[in-house]
Order: sequence, then C-alpha cells, then structure tokens
Amino acid sequence: MRVSGSLARSIAKAITGVELAPRHATVANFRSGDGSVIDRGIALAFAAPHSYTGEDVLELQGHGGAVVMQQLLQRCVELGARLAQPGEFTQRAFLNDRLDLAQAESVADLIDASSVEAARSAARSLAGDFSRRVHALVDRLIRLRMHVEACIDFPEEEIDPADRNAQREQLGAIHLELEELLSEARQGAVLRDGLTVVLIGRPNVGKSSLLNRLAGDDVAIVTPIAGTTRDHVRATVSLGGVPVHLIDTAGLRVAGDEIERIGIERTWAAIESAGAALYITDVNTADDGDERAHLARMPSAMPFLRVMNKVDLTQDPAGVDCEGSNLIRVSAKSGAGIDALRSWLLETAGWKPHGEGLFMARARHLAALHESREHLLSAAAIDQPFELMAEELKLGQQRLSQITGEFAADDLLGEIFSRFCIGK
Repeated sequence: MRVSGSLARSIAKAITGVELAPRHATVANFRSGDGSVIDRGIALAFAAPHSYTGEDVLELQGHGGAVVMQQLLQRCVELGARLAQPGEFTQRAFLNDRLDLAQAESVADLIDASSVEAARSAARSLAGDFSRRVHALVDRLIRLRMHVEACIDFPEEEIDPADRNAQREQLGAIHLELEELLSEARQGAVLRDGLTVVLIGRPNVGKSSLLNRLAGDDVAIVTPIAGTTRDHVRATVSLGGVPVHLIDTAGLRVAGDEIERIGIERTWAAIESAGAALYITDVNTADDGDERAHLARMPSAMPFLRVMNKVDLTQDPAGVDCEGSNLIRVSAKSGAGIDALRSWLLETAGWKPHGEGLFMARARHLAALHESREHLLSAAAIDQPFELMAEELKLGQQRLSQITGEFAADDLLGEIFSRFCIGK
C-alpha cells in the first residue's frame, strides 16, 4: 500500500509507532487506532523530492490478505489519507517533474503490455528513450527558429545567401530525423496496439481449429457438428512480439434458430470493428455463391485473406497460392502453411523487423509527429516572407512538445490519466 503527500510521515508514525529512516526498510507491527496489531510487515519511507511522485511517500508491505489490507487501508483513511484517483500517483509524478507525459503514459503501457517485446519497449519509453529523441528534435527546431526570427527582427541586415542555404540544410536534416522517429513510432504503436483479426466463413470449415492452432491451445470447442460456435471466442497470440487479437465467430449461413441468428449478427458486427479478416473455406467444399456474397459484404478498405483449410486431406501444396495472391492453403490439423499465414498477419499489422531499441508509441504521439512533419514541409516550401516560415516552425515545435507534455491542454491531461488503473 502506498501513501503520497504531506501526511505520509505522520501516518507512518501512527501506524508503525516509530520514525522511519528515509530509504531504509523497517520491519514493524502495523497497528489500528486502538493499538491492536493489524499485520506485521515492512515499512519504507521516501522523502520528497526523491520519490516516485516527488512528494513524501510511505510504502507498507504486508501479507496481502484482502481483509488485512482493507483494515490497513481504513486505518490510513482514518489518519487523513483518501483513495487515489485513477492514475493519480503517476499524474503527481508528472506535475512534480519526475516524469514527462510520454514517460507517464508508458507506465500504463508497461502494465498493459501483452508481449515481452511490448513490455521492453514500454520500459525503454519509461526510461526516457522516446522523450530524449523528441527533446533533441525540439532543441534543433529552437535553434533554427532563433536564426529565422533574427532575420525578422533585424530586417535591415542583409541576409547572406549562404545563411539562407544553411537554414534549408538544417530544416532538411530535422525533417529526416523526424521521419526516422515517425517510422520507429509506427512500429512502437504496432507493438502496443497489435492487430485485431476476425475469423469468418461458413460453418464447419475449421475456423475454431485454426484459432487453436494459432493460439497454441484449445481455446475454442471443436466438433464435427456445424454451428458449434455461437458466440465470439477470443485469443491473443504474440507473433514476433506483435499482439494479434483473434476472434472466432459463428459460421455464416441461414440461421437455424434465434440463438444462431444473433451469433451471425455479432459476426458481422465484429467484422466492422476488426482490423483484418481471414475468410476460411474448406478445400473439399465448392463455392455455391455464398462465398462471393460474403466477400462482397466485407468493408471495402479492410485487408482480408482467403484461407483454404484442410489441405492435409488432398494433395494441394500448402502456403501462398502464388505471388501477389490473397489465397493461402493451410492445414489447421497438421500446421502446414501456418508460417505463411503468420507472415501475412505481421505484414498486415504493419510490422517490420527493427531490432532492439524500439519504444512504445500511442495514437496521439503519431498524430503529433504527423502534424509536426506537415508544418516542417510547409516551412520548407516557403521562401519569403520569413514570418510565415517562422510560424510554421513554431507550430511544428509545439506539436512535438505535446508529446512530452511541455505544451498540453488540461483536458488532454485529464483524459490520459483517467485511463490508468486505480491509483497507479
């Protein structure tokens, strides 16, 4: 249990009965208001500003039982504490300059990471890798702005063409660095958000078997009875570190009962919200027109792949049908062709092997980088007057500064921290 704020020291003394030395672990009895022992554990005190929040902080480590911890929580409230709001500890760390906004967001990303690679990237963001790259770009923009705005403030001075060329070169170098940062941020966003893929097709073509094969576990019930899957079955798999969220759906056909009809309606709803679709067919089943009707109903912009299953029953080769084809032959039973399917999923997610050093990025980070790039391109297209170029550079800098929170509206901060788990 963690307490942060001006009352942390007095609460520590009241609960443990001793003055805690900062940054030293103390074994103590945790006592209630009447002096009875609630628990025996370890107490740690951190003096401001050398704490996570930048305030005085008390940490109590007990045995973890729900009733015991509830008693300890109640004792802290009796002594003047209150329950933390979602994300409040990290918000205080941000407001007290212990973390910038990108680092604060990475705390939540680290908690929510669904793969080892995503956790490592979030940890790098928390350590400040992403923020340092952004700060370096902002510093270069500031230096360029100083030079450009000097041309505005001293119009009587003749601008050397060499100086003008130097400005262009600086702006070009900044733009290249921003492009590289944006490319890495896109990969970080893929690691964070992954790809949601819906598995669709007629009943009994092997959708659930394929889900189990990709998930590496029996997460879906498989029987030879058509229409076994009535509601969505979900599983998240890690492909090369990228989380892929798979949704197995009810088979597409004329519903035999009300429950199946609702399941099919949910299938089409899942298709609308997914990032990609796998249309599963059976190698032994001829197209009777349903497949064309189903594919015609798919969202036009959605990437989809036709997956012909059960090639273990025939002599058909597994894998990609031909170069540029959107058909892959697989066997969910034997695993043949599954590697080609995994490669398609990674490519559709936008993943490119990048090696070590990626950091986590969110949609708002990508938006800020895109907007900053547009302002830099506009600045590069302006020859005269200097005022317009200076304004575009300023706007580009502001968009970058939004990432780390040096330039952010209060409503944005509220939205970000409200998404944290309780307290953290």
